[in-house]
Amino acid sequence: MVKQTIFVALNALGSLGIGIYLYFFVFAVSEDPLMLSVYHGGYLVIVLIMILCMLISFVIERYLSLYGSAKGKSSVQVFFKKLITLIAADDLDGALAACDKQRGTTANVLRAGIDRYREVKSNSGMNSEKRIQLTQSAIEEANALEGPLLERNLIALSTIASIATMVGLLGTTMGMIRAFAATGNVEGGVIDASAMATGISEALINTAGGLISGIIGIFFYNFFVNKVDSFNYTTDEATFEVLQILKEKEGI
Repeated sequence: MVKQTIFVALNALGSLGIGIYLYFFVFAVSEDPLMLSVYHGGYLVIVLIMILCMLISFVIERYLSLYGSAKGKSSVQVFFKKLITLIAADDLDGALAACDKQRGTTANVLRAGIDRYREVKSNSGMNSEKRIQLTQSAIEEANALEGPLLERNLIALSTIASIATMVGLLGTTMGMIRAFAATGNVEGGVIDASAMATGISEALINTAGGLISGIIGIFFYNFFVNKVDSFNYTTDEATFEVLQILKEKEGI
């Protein structure tokens, strides 16, 4: 929890620093019309850049976590076939070694159950149903610990995407206020076209910035949610198969 808080805080501060640097030292001094128009979007552009950078950081973190540590060192399907063979042959030590080698989410959950079963298997004071019950409890406990690790930062992705859209809308509103204010400052029947264009530019830049971050955030949120659901389904299916094999061994 502490590490997660530090990560979010450093992410926010670093993203804010990037936003300030790009706004004042890149966009403000650029001779490119498009980049200069981003500068004219106002100070809310800094916030939008900060939000975009935070989104990118969370996306990278989730990708590395789900496709790295959660997936494990090898194919889950290949690992599970080997694991079933080892359990069927009563080679529980080999099954634990296979889980340690794979090191993915599914392997961690299965390892907890297999380890508990190995501990209680030789306990003559327990009946078969009690041993299976303890094994299932160990699997459920491990699954409860692995679940939050898979879903970490997904709420942050969704929240930031929503905030980005709102910030973009706020910038749009402020830009339109400036544009309409320019139409009210009429001198000699001539509207201040420059001020009006600046206000409209500010509105459109903030609209674009908010939409870009919102689209990215929503897309990757749904993408990672589907991936987490896939992991959970695979784990549930694997634990069910292992428990069925253990029940057969116990004559249940």
